[in-house]
Amino acid sequence: MKKGDDLDPKGLIEDAYRIDGIAAPECRSIFLDWALSYQGSPQVGIPALLARHEAEPADHPMTLTLREGLTAPQSPRRRGGRAARVTE
Repeated sequence: MKKGDDLDPKGLIEDAYRIDGIAAPECRSIFLDWALSYQGSPQVGIPALLARHEAEPADHPMTLTLREGLTAPQSPRRRGGRAARVTE
């Protein structure tokens, strides 16, 4: 039996929903592995995964992780470094 499909190539997300007592850190690790193996756009894949698993509890750690994956990352801000020199 072949595991996975185009949406979940390794079957990782499916497995995450089947693991009793899985926690958020494990779900984030699974999500990262999924993101690295998924060939399409995450902006398309994540909503499709949420739709596929909509029967799962809304507070399941994998559902929460997928929802977090939909939010855009914050722009990096410069921290520290050299101060600009003022020349006269």
